[in-house]
Amino acid sequence: MTTRDKGLPARHAAEGLVDNVTIWEVGARDGLQNEQSVVPTEVKIEFLDRLADAGLRTLEATSFVHPKWVPQLADAEQVLAGLRRRPGVRYPVLVPNERGLDRGLTADVAHIAVFASATVEFARRNLNSGFDEQFGMFAPVVERARAEGLDVRGYLSMCFGDPWEGRVDPGQVATAAARLYEMGCTEISLGDTIGVATPGHVQRVLDAVCSAGVDVGALAVHFHDTYGQALANTFAALRRGVATVDASAGGLGGCPYAESATGNLATEDLVWMLDGLGVSHGVDLDALVGASRWMAQQLGRPSPSRVVRALGG
Repeated sequence: MTTRDKGLPARHAAEGLVDNVTIWEVGARDGLQNEQSVVPTEVKIEFLDRLADAGLRTLEATSFVHPKWVPQLADAEQVLAGLRRRPGVRYPVLVPNERGLDRGLTADVAHIAVFASATVEFARRNLNSGFDEQFGMFAPVVERARAEGLDVRGYLSMCFGDPWEGRVDPGQVATAAARLYEMGCTEISLGDTIGVATPGHVQRVLDAVCSAGVDVGALAVHFHDTYGQALANTFAALRRGVATVDASAGGLGGCPYAESATGNLATEDLVWMLDGLGVSHGVDLDALVGASRWMAQQLGRPSPSRVVRALGG
């Protein structure tokens, strides 16, 4: 079953939205990194190729984190070497530190991302760093990367809730986001790592971040669908002028910090909503669904994406 068989959603534009959205596809990195069995390198490469065929133009390919911490991504160099890189398609990679940047530069990457925390406890547990110290760790990475002509994204996790600290003050998120922005990050992705945000909360955090001096054009959002709020939260962000949305093909990925977490916002579900709103995104939904069905077969389980399931996946 395809969208042509079932029909596309009726298009009804909503006021106050951006005309075009950039989808930052994270399936090959964030989506696969928690898989218990190692996905073969050639499967990862083909997945990225299929996603590019579907029209996605920003494909987060892998991470240069130490293999001890994320064994699934130990083949980062091999994945990048095997990619059929295409004009107009970006393949950003996550780098945790200067050693990761060294590996990325050797692999000829043009776009990197660093991963910071909006909370004290998550910085301590995930980065082995204090809240302030983490920015000192990232500063030389960002400075060197920008000097090399690379774009740098700053991921900011735990922006809406923390499993150890609970609710997170929007002012604290704004402070952390502003520090990454002032450091030289060209984009800041605000992450709902445990999926507890609701639309009003999203608007309040975005307002706080923009009031701290971060341009809304430099913001992205990254929602998990733990409580079924990811699309509603995305719509709230679009209403505030955010034009970059992170998503994972087929809804791949999970949140290890919350029970019953269902992973990232599915790219197909996002595309269906954007189509209904008349917002441009450049993705062929049928080809995207096909890529997610293929990957689901490789993983041996059905896709959690509602749109993939609705279209017979």
